Amino acid sequence: MSLPSPLTSKQIINRCDPSSFSFRTTEELGATTTIAGQERAVQAIEFSIGMKRDGFNLFALGPSGTGKQTAIEDYLHKRSAGEAVPDDWCYVYNFEKPRQPLGLSMPPGRGCELAKDMDKLVEGLFSVIPAAFSSEEYQEQEKAIKEELQGRQSSALEEIEKKAADHDIAVIRTPSGFAFAPVRKGEVLKSEEFMRLKPEEREKIEREIAGLKESMQAMMMQIPKWQRESQEKFKELNQQVAGFAIKPLLGEIASRYNALEPVQTYLERVEQDIIDNFEQFLQKDDEMQEMLPFQASSAFRGRKSHAFHRYRINVLVDNSSTEGAPVIFEDKPSCQNLLGDIEHMSQMGTLVTDFTLIKAGALHKANGGYLVLDARRLLMEPLAWEALKKAIRTRQIRIESLAQLYSLVSTISLEPEPQPLDIKVVLLGERQLYYLLSAYDPDFGELFKVAADFDDDMQ
Repeated sequence: MSLPSPLTSKQIINRCDPSSFSFRTTEELGATTTIAGQERAVQAIEFSIGMKRDGFNLFALGPSGTGKQTAIEDYLHKRSAGEAVPDDWCYVYNFEKPRQPLGLSMPPGRGCELAKDMDKLVEGLFSVIPAAFSSEEYQEQEKAIKEELQGRQSSALEEIEKKAADHDIAVIRTPSGFAFAPVRKGEVLKSEEFMRLKPEEREKIEREIAGLKESMQAMMMQIPKWQRESQEKFKELNQQVAGFAIKPLLGEIASRYNALEPVQTYLERVEQDIIDNFEQFLQKDDEMQEMLPFQASSAFRGRKSHAFHRYRINVLVDNSSTEGAPVIFEDKPSCQNLLGDIEHMSQMGTLVTDFTLIKAGALHKANGGYLVLDARRLLMEPLAWEALKKAIRTRQIRIESLAQLYSLVSTISLEPEPQPLDIKVVLLGERQLYYLLSAYDPDFGELFKVAADFDDDMQ
């Protein structure tokens, strides 16, 4: 068998004459790059993304190197550019049920605006509220309430003293309370002198003293009631003063969100909570700086400032810089990365959390748009596949602490309000994986009704 003859240089080189082209560089051509030879797969992608119905999510199947991810991302980016930007999603403190933070949906960019407004509000309250409670008008009204209470007590006591004087009995103030003693010629009788009186006169005096003691006891029983009434007046006065002090600040914020009814409702609850807890803003300057370091980026932090956390806004998803619908590719689709997580921090040996430690997942970031996942990596993550199916089926994102859910820790956790889910999920995987899911997972066919088959053989 003879060996093949070697190739010549002309046979292995195809030279092109640049003068034969009508352009200088390929950039002048303006053509777009498209996937070649995958027409049926592209049609399936267009059908799945265009079908706005439940269950029409996409599974792109085929061997590696056929351009699945490139074709899908290219199509999604082009389509999402002309779609509406989804709303921001925030979590706020639930004043009625602190363990169940409330969700707020706001137009893109308004979430961060509200968060900054609330930070400025709390900062302003530390100067406005102390000024209101140190005003002369408040001091006069407070003094009037105290004098009213003292006047009622004095009047009742004077009435008893007058009644006692009419019967020649003196009211004596002692360290342990009040005592009664008979009087003769302007002087209190001693025990020996009282015992020398006639029995009839002693009995009469004892009956009169017994009646006076009953009157005194009745008056003493009225004092707690008068004190409670005064405390109610103090409370009403304090709430009025606090309300007048904070209304201009809250009114300014509320005017910026007139069209957002949930925000208006939230601000009303904030106003009532500040009025009910105005004492926390009556701090000294050194205590205020320790409790609320606004100049630092870690505002509201610290154990003592925990009370002010409830006025913060946790902006979970900020779409202020998003253009069109989001397209998210999650490279590590774990359960926490998909659904979000509730973090904890250690304080004095105890794990604690609050709504500001709720973190967003890929479903939050892609909500209103598209989420692309590698199917094999998704199935390798514990509980992630079931969590994703549950979110798609219920059309909501429910953040749950896995450690708490499976009793791995005994700390108290949160139950954030679920976020409504409007998303299109795209899975990328091998053919064998697609057929295995189709055969053994009854939910798969209902949730991923469209398959884009990328062929490895082309004409």
